[in-house]
Amino acid sequence: MLHSIVSTSDFSLLVGAADFLETSSLFTSAFWKNWIDKNLIDLGFQIASKLLWAILILVLTRFSIQLVGRILHRTLRPTEPTLRKFLIQGAEVLILLVGVVAFLDTVGIQATSVVAVIGAAGLAVGLALQNTLSQFAAGVLLISLRPFEVGDFIEVTGVTGTVDSIGIFSANLVTPDNIRITIPNSTLFSSTLKNQTVLGTRRVDLEIDIGDRAIEPTIIHLLSLVQPHPLVLNEPKITCHVASVSATTTILYLRPWCSAEVYEQVRAEVQQIVKEALQGESSPIAG
Repeated sequence: MLHSIVSTSDFSLLVGAADFLETSSLFTSAFWKNWIDKNLIDLGFQIASKLLWAILILVLTRFSIQLVGRILHRTLRPTEPTLRKFLIQGAEVLILLVGVVAFLDTVGIQATSVVAVIGAAGLAVGLALQNTLSQFAAGVLLISLRPFEVGDFIEVTGVTGTVDSIGIFSANLVTPDNIRITIPNSTLFSSTLKNQTVLGTRRVDLEIDIGDRAIEPTIIHLLSLVQPHPLVLNEPKITCHVASVSATTTILYLRPWCSAEVYEQVRAEVQQIVKEALQGESSPIAG
């Protein structure tokens, strides 16, 4: 009988302990569930707010670049075009860098960490950055020394064209056949460069084969034909003289002057005038 009572008592204790453990487990489970749900919601709000701020910063950065570009374009309108474009592009790049740093900081990425990661990328990144810095330094020197300006017609590294813009890293040329070419500033600064419009005038050099014609009358005739051309300048004076003589032919240099902007037009039209004047005779024009 005593054994039965003890067994019943132990059983009751076991049941009570089981109920207590079950109740504690339910309470603990509910507590952690509520805590996790609450913290996930808070975390979601934090992430969402950061993303919204980050997107807003990107939008403001783009708007600021456009706004500052328009303001500087109006403010610097009296300034020389080359310097104006350079300053506007520099201001836009600076605003972009500030916006990127603010964006990274908002999403929790420290700009110093990004720089450290880039710095650890190795020698290739270092060389690339060095090249970028050299392009920037060359751009500053081009703006300071002014070997050419926007609107000048230049020739460099076998490329000819009108300077459309000079940026902080490169310059843009537009070729006569309307092709836009981008050339790094360091190439422009370190290469031999011909500025064909900076002096305002150019001499058109033509070689005329007059065959066995009399030299003096032919020179007078050619000068009388070319000098009246509306685009040929009176000063400097047009010249025509013997370049070479052989047993069968005589080569003359014909050299009219014109404004640099109409060089190609004058060259073509003068050659046409001379050719038509000598038409029908065996005296081709070499130019």
